Amino acid sequence: MHFQVMTKPSGASCNLGCRYCFYTEKHNLYGGQKAHRMPLNVLEEFIRQYIGTQDAPEVLFAWQGGEPTLMGVNFFRTVLSLQQKHANGKNISNTIQTNGTLLNDEWCSFFKEHEFLVGLSIDGPQESHDQYRVGLDGQPTFGSVMAGVDLLKKHRVQFNTLTVLNDFNTLNPLDVYRFLKEIGDGHMQFIPAVERAPGTTAKELKLTLAAPPSSCHPKEDLTQTSWSVSPKKLASFYISVFDEWVRNDVGTVFVQFFDIALGNWLGAGSGLCHFSPQCGMAGALEHNGDLYSCDHYVYPDHKLGNILKTPLSDLMQSEKQLRFGTEKQTTLTEYCTNCDVRFACHGDCPKHRFAKAPNGEPGQSYLCHAYKEIFTHMAPYMETMLQLIRAGKTAPEIMNTLPR
Repeated sequence: MHFQVMTKPSGASCNLGCRYCFYTEKHNLYGGQKAHRMPLNVLEEFIRQYIGTQDAPEVLFAWQGGEPTLMGVNFFRTVLSLQQKHANGKNISNTIQTNGTLLNDEWCSFFKEHEFLVGLSIDGPQESHDQYRVGLDGQPTFGSVMAGVDLLKKHRVQFNTLTVLNDFNTLNPLDVYRFLKEIGDGHMQFIPAVERAPGTTAKELKLTLAAPPSSCHPKEDLTQTSWSVSPKKLASFYISVFDEWVRNDVGTVFVQFFDIALGNWLGAGSGLCHFSPQCGMAGALEHNGDLYSCDHYVYPDHKLGNILKTPLSDLMQSEKQLRFGTEKQTTLTEYCTNCDVRFACHGDCPKHRFAKAPNGEPGQSYLCHAYKEIFTHMAPYMETMLQLIRAGKTAPEIMNTLPR
């Protein structure tokens, strides 16, 4: 069996107070405590079970948060020890997503020695980054993050950048893209910030953002938060970046969104649940061993169980989780089903399906118009790269055919 688990050893604990964060509020699901730590028995049981359920020769662990570096370097030394104890001949690799503000020489030396792939959260140049990514005291964090970047480079740690696309930084797409090219190692991920004001379910749970639409939650007409990216701004951002990338940077800069699109054009699949026909193969593990259907569905109705009581593989293969995964495909609107670029989008992430289709049918992605515009714009370039690859050439050769 092959599935992924996003592991949160510090739960929702974080040293920052990013204004758009959808996860730190999940403290309220666990009594509102401000600090969570994964106990050793939960950690070992997860590592043992996770390795044991993977049928591939290499097992990838993804450590996220909150902020996972709050656990300290020694916690991750224990992680490595337990991974080797239970490896059973398999190769083990690790990724960690961090805001970068707690990095020091010890952390970066550790990452380098043990070949961690680091994901660094940064939202662009200083003005763009500091708009929402602030400390618990409301102060800017750009300087601290850039100090972390310098340390990663000093120790030659492999890292990619993760940028949340919001209402502010999407106003200057090329400034963001060129800045990330300048500071990074050529690998970028972008995630659209799309959240709504709390509805009935969220208020009952004392949460400040709405629960995603699903069969478990009431369908409510709720207002988007002020910082959510609009479909228009998202389309403008990706099209502007794509036009620069396809003329100058194919093969040297790897933008996850463009790689995913090319994978779907090739018929090889996207490799990311957002743009795959089905989902449900990427669970989220909280600090106490509770497993949820997805990182964006950490709500009681989507809790699958606890790995100390029920095996991880049983939870991920449960009827509840399988239904969660297949509903992505079975609940597509008629408008989406008949869309020319459905193969590239597959209806987007279900958490965004709170809008209505042009015919009034509910369950359409809020970002539908953005993705339709983006993929329609990209189509002729993707077709050219597809033909190049089929002819035994490489995708970067498209740059020789385009004006710069």
